Amino acid sequence: MLVRFMAIAISVLTLVACSSNQPTNPTDNEDAVPVSEDKTGAESHSPLTGEVQDEGNGRSIAVMINNHPKARPQSGLSQADIVYEILAEGNITRFLAIFQSERPENVGPVRSARDYYISLAKGYDSLFIAHGYSPDAKKILQGGAVDNLNGISYDGTLFKRASSRKAPHNSYITFENIKKGADDLGYDLSAPPKNLAFSDDPAKGKVAGSVMVSYQDPSFDSTFIYNRDEGKYERYSAGDQTVDDGTKDPVLIENLLIIQARHEVVDTSGRRMIDFESGGKAYLIQDGIRRDVNWKNDGGRILPYQDGKPIPFHPGHTWISVIPDSPGLSEAVSYEEGR
Repeated sequence: MLVRFMAIAISVLTLVACSSNQPTNPTDNEDAVPVSEDKTGAESHSPLTGEVQDEGNGRSIAVMINNHPKARPQSGLSQADIVYEILAEGNITRFLAIFQSERPENVGPVRSARDYYISLAKGYDSLFIAHGYSPDAKKILQGGAVDNLNGISYDGTLFKRASSRKAPHNSYITFENIKKGADDLGYDLSAPPKNLAFSDDPAKGKVAGSVMVSYQDPSFDSTFIYNRDEGKYERYSAGDQTVDDGTKDPVLIENLLIIQARHEVVDTSGRRMIDFESGGKAYLIQDGIRRDVNWKNDGGRILPYQDGKPIPFHPGHTWISVIPDSPGLSEAVSYEEGR
């Protein structure tokens, strides 16, 4: 894994260093408040990125996005406020992309649901979008536990198939069709999610200019490389930069949270139970800096904690990588301090 990691890092790393940005809205990390709570009304902040936006966009939308090599490059990921990367069956990961501050024109390829993705979407009171489901996820969705649109019911209407790709890697949905489906079913899209907490305080810890997360299959290894000029991490899959299929905009991340959670295979198809309730070890990576923290489930949201207190995110986009507790963080995550 180390040889592959170094080859990827050398081929794509342009400049790695610790950010020296000074805080523009200093707060005490232990008592940070959401910067999106603006009592003056002078400007609006996104509840999920903490960044200034022209106007509020209402309810968050959570979309299951395919990460099979035949589904790359995907559409919409660069505009997601939060992305969870989690194993489905085998060593294959899928994404749960949560959108609120931006509304990409087209999103996909859309893939089938699993129960643990649904529970994470509920943590943001999101309208949940998927195409297909596992038996457990089907029961949850058809039981009305979460507002949702599923391609099983709307294939060829709200969900469109791209002729350039083969099923199951070719299902897409536009935000125009998401709104249409929500309106038809009477789903309210006006209420924004509860604010996350943000702080501009510089990160402190070990330098981590490039970070690799291994899922045991090189096709799904993800590498995050700190771009000092941008002050953000770029993401790569199997050595290829993650960009939008249409716009070619890269995925850029201010907050990288890598957590380990208990995984258990529960059926002959390889489906999993993932424990998102017990908390555990994690790495929080910001500004080219890595620190060892813990994670907790706070109302359905996976958040970093240290010394029993929540750690605010930096304003910007967040990527949360979930790995099994075996092999765990020390074996699945490798990093280079810099050059």
